[in-house]
Amino acid sequence: MSEPRKIVIVGAGLGGASAAAAVRERGYTGEILLMGSDPHRPYELPPLSKGVLLGNADEPDWVHEEKFYAEKDIRFSAGVTATRLELGARLVLDDAGGEHRYDRLVLATGSRPRPLPVPGGDLPGLSTLRTLDDALELRSAFAAAERVVIVGAGWIGSEAAAAARKHNAEVTVVDPAPVPLANVVGETVGGVFRDLHVSNGVHYRLGEQVAEITGGPDGVRGVRLSGGEELTADVVLIAVGAAPRVELAHAAGLELADDGGVAVDAGLRTSAPDVYAVGDIAAHFHPRYGRRVRVEHWANAKDQGTHVARNLLGENEPFLASPYFFTDQYDLGCEYRGLADPASDELVVRGDLPSREFTAFWLREGEVAAAMNVNMWDDGDALGALVDGHTKVTAEQLKTADLASLT
Repeated sequence: MSEPRKIVIVGAGLGGASAAAAVRERGYTGEILLMGSDPHRPYELPPLSKGVLLGNADEPDWVHEEKFYAEKDIRFSAGVTATRLELGARLVLDDAGGEHRYDRLVLATGSRPRPLPVPGGDLPGLSTLRTLDDALELRSAFAAAERVVIVGAGWIGSEAAAAARKHNAEVTVVDPAPVPLANVVGETVGGVFRDLHVSNGVHYRLGEQVAEITGGPDGVRGVRLSGGEELTADVVLIAVGAAPRVELAHAAGLELADDGGVAVDAGLRTSAPDVYAVGDIAAHFHPRYGRRVRVEHWANAKDQGTHVARNLLGENEPFLASPYFFTDQYDLGCEYRGLADPASDELVVRGDLPSREFTAFWLREGEVAAAMNVNMWDDGDALGALVDGHTKVTAEQLKTADLASLT
């Protein structure tokens, strides 16, 4: 494979920006175009629901300094949206009338907040959280609000609840699950997060559905539950997950996976020659799991963006990293590595759940499928090695042994 003359990267988030930087770091001297619809230069998303929303920061963590792109001869186009791919002609068209030929193409278009498919789900004034501008607007709304309703008790909903409480709003979280984060960490560990939020004044309506967003042309008034009760609110935040932005790929005829992402092989290649996908949209065939995995977390976008650079330049290396994410809520901080199925994997707890100082393991056929350390920071490397190494362990060893010795 000859070195490409021009690489076009569609999507200027963490994945796209990491790919552009990594290509240059590997010595590529050709043309790089990095284009994205956000008006800001590339930034990381985790601080939006943490420091920015809490009011501890006015800016996110920028992926690179502003001067980086010019210094590295990366042509960066902000506020420009790709509208069509012509794969046969190797062409990207944008909403500013531009036509961009490529030798290699990377799609890193990310996700958008999923809407809530109920009456009133499109009312003006309904809040979501995805961009820096969303976070700044929501922070101002929390500061002025007396009552906030958050629909969704996942990671974004939980972090937003903590931020709204810091701004002294009365907060109610509605979710049909029995505990927060049940589909990720199961009911036992999810109960730790529930108790954390309740102790900080959050009201939960778990096991309940939202039937309607109430309000009118002037804005949102609250939510009506399926039982008929209305919860009035000054702010209603919809946090029911994210949908991959695959419209561009789908219209171009790229293969999509069953989960809605763009199907890519172990090396992040799509079904079209010289077209790759990374980050939230990439339904990646992961050799470690023997199936497609689509991960919507910060580390995945960063690591896939960095990894794809080598394959853009002629290598054929599979992406093998395990999923990783972190959260901070009140005085709880945690890191999660791996990919558990809490409905079927065996939960093993090392430490003390009520004190919120513990490590949770999910065992599958005697191997650690995932591990999450909560307010315990000394064993990160060992946890990563246990998840990645397929080491056979017992529940008793995980509870009592020196974790580094098990790897």
